[in-house]
Amino acid sequence: MSNMHVNYELIKKYDKPGPRYTSYPPATFFNNGFTSNDFRQHVIASNSQHPRNLSFYFHVPFCPQLCHFCGCNTDVMKGKSFIARYVEAMKNEFETVTQFIDKDRPVTQIHWGGGTPNSISMDFVAEIMALITSKFSLAPSCEIAMECNPAYLTYSQIDKLAELGFNRLSLGIQDFNPEVLNLVNRKPSQLPVADVVNYLRTKNIGVNLDFIYGLPAQTPESFDSTIRQAAQISPDRIVTFSYAHVPWVKSAQKVLEQYEIPGPEAKLAMFEKSYNILVDNGYEAIGLDHFAKPSDSMTVALKNRTLQRNFMGYCTAENTGQVYAFGSTGISQLWDAYSQNVKNTEAYVEAALKDGFAIEKGYRLSARDLVCRAVIQDIMCNGYVNLENVANNFALPENEIVEMLNFNPQSLQPLVDDGLIIFDGRELTVLPEGRMFMRNVAMLFDPLFTGKETMYSKTV
Repeated sequence: MSNMHVNYELIKKYDKPGPRYTSYPPATFFNNGFTSNDFRQHVIASNSQHPRNLSFYFHVPFCPQLCHFCGCNTDVMKGKSFIARYVEAMKNEFETVTQFIDKDRPVTQIHWGGGTPNSISMDFVAEIMALITSKFSLAPSCEIAMECNPAYLTYSQIDKLAELGFNRLSLGIQDFNPEVLNLVNRKPSQLPVADVVNYLRTKNIGVNLDFIYGLPAQTPESFDSTIRQAAQISPDRIVTFSYAHVPWVKSAQKVLEQYEIPGPEAKLAMFEKSYNILVDNGYEAIGLDHFAKPSDSMTVALKNRTLQRNFMGYCTAENTGQVYAFGSTGISQLWDAYSQNVKNTEAYVEAALKDGFAIEKGYRLSARDLVCRAVIQDIMCNGYVNLENVANNFALPENEIVEMLNFNPQSLQPLVDDGLIIFDGRELTVLPEGRMFMRNVAMLFDPLFTGKETMYSKTV
């Protein structure tokens, strides 16, 4: 894979607000007209829809210390009695929802996110894992993963997670520079990261190291040092997220405005440097912000153009299932519907303990939405889409697919002229130079996007 060189003129041309497309339609389209009864009916219908595989997501919102940059749905750490009630609520929700799911469907993905899942007792985690395995069969290739804050990760925790069958951990490092971590109110890893990664390997647990660029006190030079250190540790995967400063959505981010937040050019320099360092160290670029070793299942999926994505991140076709989410703010992703739980932790506990459901809003996908989702996912995951293949998959004429997308081939011409994509009228390929503009490409296949929306972060 060749090195990347940022063209700042093209950045100015294409850097505009747009969806991140972690789902289609984006979560901004979810509405309050979607009820628990609607969700129940869609869960029942999901048994005869695809993928047949099951993905379970558990949201632990609690954090011992809230980071100022965080865009996730988090809550300050509660006492043990409340956490125990929260876990009981998740268990009750799991029991209620899964009574409508065929038990012969295989579980191929279990993901714990937050918040800080490793901040709660591993005994609570064990209770839920036991509940899952009492009802469902886990596929041999099932990925069981947890997002961990290394500030609270211990060797005994790792031992327990290995015992429970976890085979992947994502460590939120964010930066190796203590000054940066201090400004964003985040503690550094309590154990040497290289030692933790090596220990995880002895337990046959895959490792992601996650970083964020664009934070106060970061410079292209300092982030260069962090990524070189990460490459030397050599985890299976490295993620470099771009910090999205959206204080109108996350008011806690306003605290960071007292410091100098890196501007677009500095952020792009960080992106370019980190990309080239990781490629030079043998990693393959995956999607917008992930890097993986050549032998990694994610890299193999990308080369086969079968990489997929859900709210939990990139995944292979083998592990991708319809997603059933539990916990406050959890988003379920079924074949033809999205459903999101209430965000307030106390309100979630009350609803889930009482009714077994805690639905706040959702979205029913139309036939057009399903087609658009398939096209946009191909672009965002694989940097490639073939409209003839899409038409065949949906058993529809190709011209009908184009109409559904409200797609104008001429809209792609500027991207073709700028050497960012290749398009022959049917097959589109994003070139390496166009990788950072994939959201711009996807927007041209999105009939719901008008270009007037201002609630989104900028695409680059």
